Amino acid sequence: MSGPSWTGSVPTTAADGYRLTMHRSRIGVVLIDHPASSFDDAVTFWAGVQGTTPKPDDGDDAYVAVGPAGGLGIEVQRLDSGTPRVHLDIETDDLAAEVARVVDLGARILEERERYTILTDPGGLVFCVVPVQDPDLFEAHATTWD
Repeated sequence: MSGPSWTGSVPTTAADGYRLTMHRSRIGVVLIDHPASSFDDAVTFWAGVQGTTPKPDDGDDAYVAVGPAGGLGIEVQRLDSGTPRVHLDIETDDLAAEVARVVDLGARILEERERYTILTDPGGLVFCVVPVQDPDLFEAHATTWD
């Protein structure tokens, strides 16, 4: 395994029996989630914090980019329901392998969708595993897991 030092053993088989394969991943996006009632104000606020012009997602009006922070993207996401929160997206070149890896570390799958998986960490915080969103940043910052 390359990347951060690890003091435990890295499993080669996930708890569900699937073999973990060599793949890469990184935390790629910080999402600031807001219900529709506060979404526009949140976009204006976070773009102001970043000193950027909001950039709506071309394919989905529920997401608005409000600038980068180091090698991470920051987006405001419109929720259908729920309260404001912050969640992370882990981008990967192998969705199944990364989901298996984080489940083996203690994550719990909440919902598998067509293009991504919603999970919680051991403390209950929501995060998603998604395909690569920014190929250049992914190439520069992803960790290789083998």
